[in-house]
Amino acid sequence: MIIEVLPHDFSVCQVKDYTGVDLSQDFVFTGKTDEEYSLVCPTDLVPLQTLKWEDGWVAMRVVGVLDFSLIGILADIASRLAQAEVSLFALSTYNTDYILIKKEKLEVAMHILGEKYEIKC
Repeated sequence: MIIEVLPHDFSVCQVKDYTGVDLSQDFVFTGKTDEEYSLVCPTDLVPLQTLKWEDGWVAMRVVGVLDFSLIGILADIASRLAQAEVSLFALSTYNTDYILIKKEKLEVAMHILGEKYEIKC
C-alpha cells in the first residue's frame, strides 16, 4: 500500500457558512453538523468569513480506491502515529482516506509509516 504526501499546506477551519468556499478546487473538504460548519482546504484557499482556523497541516493520502470491506487501515495508521506521539486529523472520502498531520511532525510520520507502507512524495 502506498501513502502519498500531498504538495500543499492545509488549514483546518470553522466557518460561518460555506459562502466564499470554492468547491471547484481540489482538496476542499466540508463537514456540517447541528453545531458547526467545518472546512479543510489548502491554506491559500481559506475564505474571508472564517471564524477560527489552524494552519500548518500537511496531508497524506492512501493511494488507490479502498474497498469498504477492508478493515483496519486507518486504525493501523493512527496507532502507528499515536505510538510516535504524532496526532492526526483524519478524513475519509468514498474512495480513500486522508490523514492530516502538523507540518513539524512530517519527518517522524514518514519514518514511522515508512516501516510498513511505501511513502510517495
